[in-house]
Amino acid sequence: MKLSIWTKAHSEKKNKKAKSKLREWIDSIVFAVVAATIIRWLIMSAYTIPSSSMEGTQLIGDYLFVSKLHYGTRTPQTPLRLPLTDNKIWGTNIPSYLSWIQLPGYRLPGISKVKRNDVVVFHWPADTIKRPVDMRTNYIKRCLAVAGDTFSIKNSQIFINGKKATQPPNVHFLYQVVTTNQISHRVFNEYDIYFGGENSNFVTRTSDNRYAYYLFTTPNDIQKLKTRLGPMLVSAQSLAKNPGVVSEEMFPMSYWKKLERQEGKRYSSTNLNWNQDNFGEIVAPRKGMTIPMTKENIIKYAPIIKEHEYHQQVEVALDFSKITIHGKSIKSYTFKQNYYFMMGDSRHNSIDSRYWGFVPEDHIVGKAWFTWLSLNPNKGLFRGKIRWNRMFRGIK
Repeated sequence: MKLSIWTKAHSEKKNKKAKSKLREWIDSIVFAVVAATIIRWLIMSAYTIPSSSMEGTQLIGDYLFVSKLHYGTRTPQTPLRLPLTDNKIWGTNIPSYLSWIQLPGYRLPGISKVKRNDVVVFHWPADTIKRPVDMRTNYIKRCLAVAGDTFSIKNSQIFINGKKATQPPNVHFLYQVVTTNQISHRVFNEYDIYFGGENSNFVTRTSDNRYAYYLFTTPNDIQKLKTRLGPMLVSAQSLAKNPGVVSEEMFPMSYWKKLERQEGKRYSSTNLNWNQDNFGEIVAPRKGMTIPMTKENIIKYAPIIKEHEYHQQVEVALDFSKITIHGKSIKSYTFKQNYYFMMGDSRHNSIDSRYWGFVPEDHIVGKAWFTWLSLNPNKGLFRGKIRWNRMFRGIK
């Protein structure tokens, strides 16, 4: 009886068809996609640096891994999406997701909190395209103020809680360098200053036939360049804005101007004489922090309450005298989540929290971990294309 059962089972197994090569390939691809999707969601994901807003720390052409473990992985809010994509199908402008189903977002426990000077990847809170939070455009900036910090800029110097903040070593600023003769690009290349393409440096001719170069570089390199140029140098000066020069591009003025255009209303003046080099003071809201709804606080924090605190109806008086939530006037407000102030290391070439406000905690993607590949877009394949000294380097 046992022999008969074994013979029948062996015969059935033998008669089963072996998997075809195509089936084996399909199974392997499905397994790889599922594994990569889990790793990308749970542990880390890869990004590339497309612009020069973090110049000095992250260069155009850097490829980096971003850790999801540091701050805790977020549960998916938009489940109907193609795996291994962000918000578009590769090489197209076609959305890679359907927003039919939206789930509440949660964050798993992480190994650390967002700290000052961390380089952070997050979803852009002011994305110009209306998308779910987890489908918004990815940005990378440095966190300069964490929840609860008082942030300000005075003459380009960052202050946190009234004290001068530590400045990263390679922070870039905008300078104007005027010379009598044209400077060889070979000289600029020695300082990693390039022109054209994604690079923001440029040159013009002055009315008296001189050359005016506008360079995003470090204070140290501008001093070296001044010595190098010698007698052909006419002038070299920082183009930082002076105190009292008003820029309506700055947050929160920028937000109220945008609402005026969208709603056809006219808000009263905010009386905030802020610009990119003289900004604040302003407090990064902390979860559970309660503030009185004074006129000043309505101007500064109503944009956060309207856009990121998940209220269906928030109205602000045109003279900022009161704010109502669901038709009820409020005298104080308690924040529901933490917020962070993010800036690029190329201080005069970065559209960041100075322009569009704080980054909510539910927009945080992860911590920039290390650069695994760096390709210089200004070099040829066999002429320094690969920046070997940046390979597998931690990001600080």
